[in-house]
Amino acid sequence: MLSLEQIYLYNLTLLNKTEIPFEQWEHEPILDFETDARIGEALGWTAAPTKSLFLKLKGGSYCVFLTHRDQRLDAKLIKHVIGKRPAIGSDTEMTEVTGCVPGALCPFGLPSEIPLIVDPLLTTFQDIMYTPGKPEITIAFSGAALPNLLKNLENQTMWLPDIAI
Repeated sequence: MLSLEQIYLYNLTLLNKTEIPFEQWEHEPILDFETDARIGEALGWTAAPTKSLFLKLKGGSYCVFLTHRDQRLDAKLIKHVIGKRPAIGSDTEMTEVTGCVPGALCPFGLPSEIPLIVDPLLTTFQDIMYTPGKPEITIAFSGAALPNLLKNLENQTMWLPDIAI
């Protein structure tokens, strides 16, 4: 498992390796929606906010679901994609498995055995932003660049289908 600093450095390396232009901000730690909204307004953020949900799957394995901050978890759709029933994993499990802190789960730099399920809605935004492990850093890049970034991960990556279950 990587430390928060290692996750952050992995993200910088990944973005530079894929030649994806990005912006980065340093601020007070963001661990909840209220702080996120306040800091976003103060810094004039226009990128779409993402959220990464740590999911425990039936049988004891895990996955991470990356979507827009305002999207709700559709457990039936996730089960359709991954083949196992998901539930929100505990903060303790998330930290033990990923090294991330609650409220700042980074979708890139996860242990390679954790699949990533991605909402294709994110590719429709001009820019998307996320926390690269360290809750006091936010990174934004083009939503259209997300597929290119994902191709460079070791994790299995699955896209949500454009259907309702």
